[in-house]
Amino acid sequence: VQLQASGGGLVQAGGSLRLSCVASGRTFSNYAMAWFRQAPGKEREFVSRIRRRGVTTYYTDSVKGRFTISRDNAKNTVYLHMNSLKPEDTAVYYCAADEGEKYYYRDYAAPSDYSIWGQGTQVTVSS
Repeated sequence: VQLQASGGGLVQAGGSLRLSCVASGRTFSNYAMAWFRQAPGKEREFVSRIRRRGVTTYYTDSVKGRFTISRDNAKNTVYLHMNSLKPEDTAVYYCAADEGEKYYYRDYAAPSDYSIWGQGTQVTVSS
């Protein structure tokens, strides 16, 4: 499967953005999907994950209550709805796909847990 992320941009603190990641090539619903982000000079970090059917979701603590991950398997798309954005959310955001069903943070929160990546989309939050 190939992934194409979009939707980033420049927004003021407190604003909202919706990121999209469109998949092509193989059956999208066979993959759990995730969003990671990488700020300048920092390691890529886990943001959120959604399981294949879209019922179960996971978030890193810093975005809980502000970000929502969702997917539309009919459209081969995963979304990241970001509200109440903060300057510290500034980063390049990447979507990633994982064929495995995983239930524990230690198994799904590292970049090495994902074999397929999109190209990234820049999110900049001004103060």
